[in-house]
Amino acid sequence: LISSVDPKFLNLTKVDDQIYSEFRKTFRDLKIDVLDPEELKSEPAKEKWRPFCLRFEGVVEDFNYGTLLRLDSRRDYTEENTIFG
Repeated sequence: LISSVDPKFLNLTKVDDQIYSEFRKTFRDLKIDVLDPEELKSEPAKEKWRPFCLRFEGVVEDFNYGTLLRLDSRRDYTEENTIFG
């Protein structure tokens, strides 16, 4: 699905715009093209991520499920370039 649709037209939930807006308010300086695992999994990062995710409890089904992320968006999914977040 993701590779067959231009991402700017892909909505996974009815509140995608709200999620992205809240994401950018909370994580203003987070680079999303090349992720640093410490910004996702360190204790200080978890202290920011938990409240962010909890904002969508009851709004998004499975709001607290994890996903596979590419660390470097320019590269393919490989074991070295993938993190569970």
